[in-house]
Order: sequence, then C-alpha cells, then structure tokens
Amino acid sequence: MNLTFANRVERVEPSATLAISNLASELEADGVDVVDLSVGEPDFPTPENVVEAGKRAMDDGYTGYAPSNGIPPLKDAIAEKFADDGLAYDPEEIIVTPGGKQGLFEVFMSLLDEGSEVVLLDPAWVSYEAMAKMAGADIERVDLSPHGFQLEPALDELAAAVSDDTDMIVVNSPSNPSGAVFSDAALEGVRDLAVDHDVVALSDEIYQSIAYGDTEPTSLGSLDGMGDRTVTLNGFSKAYSMTGWRLGYVGAPASLVDQAAKIHSHSVSCATHFVQYAGLEALENTDDAVVEMREAFRERRDMLLDLFGEYGKDVPFPDGAFYMMLPVDEDDQAWCEGAIEEAHVATVPGSAFGTPGYARLSYAASEARLREGVERLADAGYL
Repeated sequence: MNLTFANRVERVEPSATLAISNLASELEADGVDVVDLSVGEPDFPTPENVVEAGKRAMDDGYTGYAPSNGIPPLKDAIAEKFADDGLAYDPEEIIVTPGGKQGLFEVFMSLLDEGSEVVLLDPAWVSYEAMAKMAGADIERVDLSPHGFQLEPALDELAAAVSDDTDMIVVNSPSNPSGAVFSDAALEGVRDLAVDHDVVALSDEIYQSIAYGDTEPTSLGSLDGMGDRTVTLNGFSKAYSMTGWRLGYVGAPASLVDQAAKIHSHSVSCATHFVQYAGLEALENTDDAVVEMREAFRERRDMLLDLFGEYGKDVPFPDGAFYMMLPVDEDDQAWCEGAIEEAHVATVPGSAFGTPGYARLSYAASEARLREGVERLADAGYL
C-alpha cells in the first residue's frame, strides 16, 4: 500500500535531541561506552517521598481514570504555587497534562491555525518549531547568539519581528538550550510588544527551579498587563527529577483551558491518576531535594566552564537549567557526529535549536563523567 501522509507531519523533522540519544543507545548496545551529554534528564533519582506517595496512591486504588483536567487537590496546590510566583490562576484555569510537552502541544493546537505567526527566540527548544508547524503556523525567529543568548540586548530585533500579524511569542527562561535567564527588563520589553500588538505570550517555565542567581526568575505573566494574555507552562520533570512520571501543567485564561481540554480529552484523556498524587507530594514536601539538586548542577556548571576555559573555549555563561552552548565548528552537525563516532561523546547540534556553530551539552551527569567527556573531546581533537 502506498501511504500518503498529512502535510502537518511532512513539515516536521524528528526530534534532534532524541535522535542523538537513540544513536548513543545503539552504540552502547554494541558495547561502546558513550558519555551521553545529549538528553535533558536529571541524573538524580526521584525523591523518595515522591516515590512513596505514588506507591501509596496505587495502594489506595487511584489506578483508574482521573478527572480529565486534573485532580482537585493537585490543581489547588498548583494554583498556590502560581500565586507564590505572582500569577493569578484559579484552579479552573489550570489543566494537568501527561508531561509538559503535552501541555505545550495542546496550547499550540488551541491557539494557532494555518497562516498564524509565531515568534521564537533562538536558540529555541526543538519542539516549539515542530508544534507550530503541525498547527500550520509560520515562524519568525530572533537570533540571540550575538548577544550571549540574552534577550535584553536583542529587544530591537524582537520589536522588528513582532507585528500586528503576530499571534504568539514563545519565551523560555531559564532557557533550553542556552541556560540563559532573561532579565526583568527583557521580559518588560516582551510585555510592551505583546500589549502593543495584542499578542499572546507562552512562557515556558519548566526550568524555573533550576536558576543560580540570588533571586528567582520572574514569571512573565506576573508583569502588569500580562495576566490575561500569558499562558504559563511548568511541570515536574526537571525540578523533581520526574521525567518518566510524565506530569506537567498549564495555567491560562479559562477560555483557553476550555479549548485545550477538548484536545486533552480526545487524545490523552487525563494524566495518570496515581502520578498526580506523587506530583502533589513533590509540590508540598520536596523543597530540600530541589535545593540539593540545584546546587549540584551549579557545581557541575562551574567545573565545566573552568575545564573549557583551559582549552580556550569562551562558553556563554548559563544562569539556569543544566545546559550550555559550546562554540564549535561552523558545521556543528558534522562536529557532533564526529564527536560521538570518534570521541564517543554525545551532544546536540546547535542548528537543531536555530543556532548553528554550537553544540548543546547537558551537564545532568556526574562530575566524573563530565570530566571524562571533556578529556575525550580534547584527546580526539574536538576542543
């Protein structure tokens, strides 16, 4: 049978991060020891109290369908967490999803249509572009790489990209892949443009708890004028090392939640019931574990910056998340392929994020493995 595929999927490339990870897994299956710095997955176990809460929920019988938009106690706890961030989302303005990626997908599909326009800040996480294309939208890009991946110096470029035809601006701070945390002045610039042009802002704050400054990153929706035009995405994968549990959430105006809930109910039905109780425990009783993980990431970041500095590599300073963008050859795809084949170190080409000439490294690995990865790259002539 000669299958004809929908245009929405023909427009999209497979995830570059997962492609590299799959290649690393294939090499490992052949007995090759690969230092895998390609995937954004914390290397810490899920906190034990969270695991026990999930087990307890299973023992208590929470193994059937949950309310589609999320169990009430979890939505209440999320609303309180949002309030702590200066965001005024009521529980009915929250939808709990099986993973943050599902939440983003539902927002893109609810707000964008054929011919809609989305503005991305490069380097941008690979799935934003894919989701926008699946919705039929066109993409305008703003390159932050000349500015050390910071948004504030690029506000003029952003202003040139945003117009009355713009439907959505996507902001991710702390950023995957650069680790940049955008200043309040930068976010205020986004706010001014969004208000002036009547644009929705999608604020992806999945790395909010992994920031190394003296203050918490500002939530875009907390700024004056942004409460009713910001969609806020967050979740449990990164902050609580719960990647495999698949649990995220979205705060948005009730009208958008109503529309996203249609996609939600006709696709995934609900987030896993007992997992939501594990998420509730994570929000309420896991602050110490989050601090411990964040401090470990900070130490690894500092170590890597020192190591790369010894080889003359000027790496843009990451203020959050657990990634950094390593300057490499102009053909970053070839560099990354060579690095995994010859040095057996897995990284992701910056061009996958809209920023060629870099490789993204995840430092969600032990200090010993990170050191070994750098030594392998150096020995193979990649530094």
